[in-house]
Amino acid sequence: MRIRRGSAITTPTTRVRTRTRRTRQRLWLTGILALSMPLGLTAAGGSASADEPQLLQFEEDFLDLYAKIKDPANGYFSDEGIPYHSVETLLVEAPDHGHETTSEAYSYLIWLEAQYGQVTGDWGPFNDAWDLMEEFMIPDSGEQPTTSFYNASSPATYAPESTNPADYPARLDPNISVGSDPLAAELRSAYGTSDIYGMHWIQDVDDVYGYGDVCGGNSGDPTFINTFQRGPQESTWETVPQPSCEDFSYGGPNGYLDLFTGDNSYSRQWRYTNAPDADARAVQAAYWANQWAGEQGNAAQVADVVDRASRMGDYLRYSTYDKYFKQIGNCVGASSCPAGSGRNSSHRLLGWYYAWGGALDTSAGWSWRIGSSSAHFGYQNPMAAYALSEDPALIPNSPTAASDWGASLDRQVEFYRWLQSSEGAIAGGATNSWEGHYGTPPSGTPTFYGMYYDEKPVYHDPPSNQWFGMQAWSMQRLAEYYYESDDQLAGQVLDKWVDWVLDNVTIGSGGDYQIPSTLAWSGAPDTWNASNPGANNNLHVQVTEYTQDVGVTGSLANALSYYAAASGDTAAQETAAGLLDALMANSDDLGVAVPETRRDYNRFDDEIYIPNGWSGTMPNGDTIEPGATFDSIRTFYQDDPDWPQVEAYLNGGPAPTFTYHRFWAQADIAIALSTYTSLFGDA
Repeated sequence: MRIRRGSAITTPTTRVRTRTRRTRQRLWLTGILALSMPLGLTAAGGSASADEPQLLQFEEDFLDLYAKIKDPANGYFSDEGIPYHSVETLLVEAPDHGHETTSEAYSYLIWLEAQYGQVTGDWGPFNDAWDLMEEFMIPDSGEQPTTSFYNASSPATYAPESTNPADYPARLDPNISVGSDPLAAELRSAYGTSDIYGMHWIQDVDDVYGYGDVCGGNSGDPTFINTFQRGPQESTWETVPQPSCEDFSYGGPNGYLDLFTGDNSYSRQWRYTNAPDADARAVQAAYWANQWAGEQGNAAQVADVVDRASRMGDYLRYSTYDKYFKQIGNCVGASSCPAGSGRNSSHRLLGWYYAWGGALDTSAGWSWRIGSSSAHFGYQNPMAAYALSEDPALIPNSPTAASDWGASLDRQVEFYRWLQSSEGAIAGGATNSWEGHYGTPPSGTPTFYGMYYDEKPVYHDPPSNQWFGMQAWSMQRLAEYYYESDDQLAGQVLDKWVDWVLDNVTIGSGGDYQIPSTLAWSGAPDTWNASNPGANNNLHVQVTEYTQDVGVTGSLANALSYYAAASGDTAAQETAAGLLDALMANSDDLGVAVPETRRDYNRFDDEIYIPNGWSGTMPNGDTIEPGATFDSIRTFYQDDPDWPQVEAYLNGGPAPTFTYHRFWAQADIAIALSTYTSLFGDA
């Protein structure tokens, strides 16, 4: 029988949030641990003994996996100490090479080191991880040299998005009005600079593409690049990677700019894109580092990094604004949708990105900034919003930041409730700019504070609402927040979501288990009414495929652990423990991994859209022209030791199978192991 806190079940219109942390005692690995789980379960799947309780085993597993991750011989890090996306190089997903990295990976490193500090009391690696991220993933002043020219009353020139890559380049249109930026002046006042303190989302760590020497850089150095530029239908397989600093060294006469935007002339420039979920994860980790170090009497050791995390959270507010700072709600028609001012252009949610850029020439400077009109449930982080609005150590310096994040916290939790399906899973998201050009949505499209329901926000190939990993990632953050705050609306969302998850998780023996992988959606939510939310009886989800994805499993175990600790739900706790057991049974010399068959690798020879008449070259001499394919502009893949399996598949052979060790996945598992121990080690 499942245990619920009866007092937590309220009507949909009732919301209570207690702003005090739960009192809990950290028991270290000396003395006796009181186990709050059924006897007989162990991390190895055997019988527990008085000499080796399960909680000790999970913490040992954490330290063992941490050691494998940090072992230089295992290949998770570059010579600079940067975490690769994966140990293996032939890997194509959002990053299109295994030795690229993302802001996601940096944020997971920071979180991993926070957990290590909790377990060992050693906060040096946590501080070092933030320093590494700041050095390599936040552009320094020389890499954003013209931010001082930014005009907050005219943040950026409008360019329409399209659902078809063939509609690009998108013509810049200075006649479309844009709103004003209410953050720039107070950020400049708070920190004494116009520079943005946020991570760019992707980096070519080994300079595989060869853009390291642009803008005065050095070949072989870690280099900022970008890929996605041409709307939601542009998959990874259809991208043209380009340098973030564009000095026309490669590509065509205008570098790569005229593949994406149409203009009368082009200037050498820099531009960066932030992935808000990664910055928010870094803030989330800093919150816990501060809490745990404080419990140890070591708060002073992390104070400087916590202060810098607060600063990152200040700038993260850009993601809560419409792309062109237009007013939120019923925004239809690029010409007619009114420009915003103050906070009326903020949807208060974590959008898919924010971005900024400018001229390289400081004698003819200009600079721009944009927010994001689209919000995906999977990017929300109420734990970070809670920290930035409630924790004195993390409330940012800007005078309006705490209230902004407090409003965002409330809005994010409502967003989850609005998007919750009849079964319990959370649907896609919402947009203030239909199809990226403030188009007219279909009649009857439900709304959330005037934003339109978007079943698959931001990308369609594959649809952004179908991967279960978004469920695990995002609801883990909600479960943490519920654990800290007792917010009862969050608890209601989680009650229903956990019921659905447990109905779709199977745990066998010897490392055999399955969790959801691919979701199919139908219907839509009810239009949001905060005082009387609908039941969403017309919004449905079905699990169509299952998986043993180890990283998602780790995140799911983490979510279930926090939920169980907050609610007393024994079934959730037992499932979390069972999933961790199963993961450990799939350990190998490098970490935790299972084989993956990659049928999607038949897309290596997908054609990339290149406009007629356009031609250019990649740094290695690969030709970019109409008819080019994913692999024809990435011929370096043909030198990869795993290429023969892909080549055989393209020639009609079987789909290749690889065993990948993604950094974020290993970190997620390790974090979940430590989390379970800390939550259920209480007397």
